[in-house]
Amino acid sequence: MVKKADKKIVKKPVIAEKAKLLQKNNYAGFWLRFAAGLIDGIILMIIAIPLSLMGGGMIMLIVGWLYSALLESSARQATIGKIAMNIKVTDMNNSRISFGKATARHFSKIISALILMIGFIMIAFTEKKQGLHDIIAGSLVVRK
Repeated sequence: MVKKADKKIVKKPVIAEKAKLLQKNNYAGFWLRFAAGLIDGIILMIIAIPLSLMGGGMIMLIVGWLYSALLESSARQATIGKIAMNIKVTDMNNSRISFGKATARHFSKIISALILMIGFIMIAFTEKKQGLHDIIAGSLVVRK
């Protein structure tokens, strides 16, 4: 009779690896994120010109939301601007964010802007380089 050898499957401690990445101060700073925002702004403006002729503001609000939320919750975890700057959006455990969390992050940027852009300026001064919208959504922006 042949006995099967006991094989132990060793799984990598995924959470420990993710925590290790975040400990290395891998957070994307203000200027990287600013550059990514400029790239995304240019892309959205190119889209905005023809769309504004078709229906104006409401369509642009929806396009901006879907652009951010769909791309940041996708497998790449980044908008085109973030991809160009080699950064991505994660949750607090360095995992991909959900569409709902990406939506909360997107609309929280309105609050960041309304308070004299202080919500964005916070990125330069917080330990984890989070803006107000990141804190509200429980997200981080990190280097790949």
